[in-house]
Amino acid sequence: MSLLKRIEQGSAQQQPAVPAAPAGGGASAASAAPPVSPTAGTARIGGLSTRRVSAPGGDQRDPYHGLKSRVQNKLLAELDPSMDVSQTAEVRRTIEELFETILAEEKIVLSRPERRRLFEQIVAEILGLGPIEPLLADDSITEIMVNGARNIYIERRGKITREPAAFESDDHLMRIIDRIVSPLGRRIDEASPYVDARLPDGSRVNAVIPPISLVGPTLTIRKFARNPITVDQLIEYGTITAEAIEFLKAAVIAKINMVISGGTGSGKTTLLNVLSQYIPPDERIITIENAAELQLRQEHVVTLESRPPNIEGRGEVTIQNLVVNSLRMRPDRIIVGEIRDEAALDMLQAMNTGHDGSMTTAHSNSPRDTLARIETMTLMAGMDLPVRAIREQIASALELVVHLERLRDGSRKVTHIAEIQGMEGDVITMTDIFIFEQTGFEQGRVIGRLRPTGLRPRFMDKIEASGLHLPASIFGVGERMRY
Repeated sequence: MSLLKRIEQGSAQQQPAVPAAPAGGGASAASAAPPVSPTAGTARIGGLSTRRVSAPGGDQRDPYHGLKSRVQNKLLAELDPSMDVSQTAEVRRTIEELFETILAEEKIVLSRPERRRLFEQIVAEILGLGPIEPLLADDSITEIMVNGARNIYIERRGKITREPAAFESDDHLMRIIDRIVSPLGRRIDEASPYVDARLPDGSRVNAVIPPISLVGPTLTIRKFARNPITVDQLIEYGTITAEAIEFLKAAVIAKINMVISGGTGSGKTTLLNVLSQYIPPDERIITIENAAELQLRQEHVVTLESRPPNIEGRGEVTIQNLVVNSLRMRPDRIIVGEIRDEAALDMLQAMNTGHDGSMTTAHSNSPRDTLARIETMTLMAGMDLPVRAIREQIASALELVVHLERLRDGSRKVTHIAEIQGMEGDVITMTDIFIFEQTGFEQGRVIGRLRPTGLRPRFMDKIEASGLHLPASIFGVGERMRY
């Protein structure tokens, strides 16, 4: 039996349950002082983390982490401070050589798999984000959720499961959070106990620490897809049908204004990204997002990103600021990643003033709720407009609502494609063109299909004026359409 197996068995027999940190004491410890362990010493090598670490509770309480900390600290002491950390492969080779030397000097006997495991964990600590580094490298994982040091959950194919990996302590987790936000000029402490950030690969990060979080530091990462989902994959996954995609493709080409709605994690941005590929390449597109996620393939694209205030509370650039500024940039289309505040009014005005074919997303529970939320967000602008005037703006600007839901089996599906037809009295009228019909629930899967209602939208004349002809088959009967 190798040393690593022996110490892990000893750790399993001796390791007591880790108590949850009390809300009061945990909050004070996590925020009143820098997020390091009491025995830690800190240095930086051009972005390389050279923080000395100690196992929680000492080596005898946690032998495996004691071994890991001992090797890691000795390795950090040997690293050359002049190393160029941008040369990842070269730095990794250097670390591996030092790692092997230290194991030989310490006479530590490990099997090949154990040696590799220890090395990868130490590299993840020095160059990456600790125990979540391999999760970030796994393309099948879409979301990583850390609820305190010991609880890591992932979302894979719509299902949330718990991971066996864990941080050594809340201090360890705080160091990783600090490593994420510090290069961005952001801070997280008792005065600012939550923060939004973005990893270099585009993944969105949210962190919350005590005293706001009572379970210890929390970290949520929505991963940025290296290879964007294609329309064929959406059809294969059952998110949407080929007929509905053909209809939406024609709507995009014909410059129909649309909003894609749904709950958190329902696939709104993914669908927006897919539909954006149908915008003709000769159009100038301005995209506006809180965190850049859209991956448009056209050449004439300008990407704008909002900016939070700095530590002094200055320099904020909002979505509303960017929407107003984009009107001076000669856009053919404006795509707003998500409207969530008074920027809704500026978006509606842009759609009503010659920027047809603009698109955005919104959080809501249904197509009708989408219009109610846009109405509420428009009122937030403080323009003191009558409700009827706002509804007329909405009915005039928006023509199509595409609604998605994340169903109980974890699947994401388009459940409604609805046309906004106008006003009747004080009410905005809508008609479903496609609607998802659930027929059952078998073996943990939702059974159903997005079916056409048999109704043709009133904006069909705009589609036909664009040189596109949708046969009746798209709406339920006849042959498939041809371009």
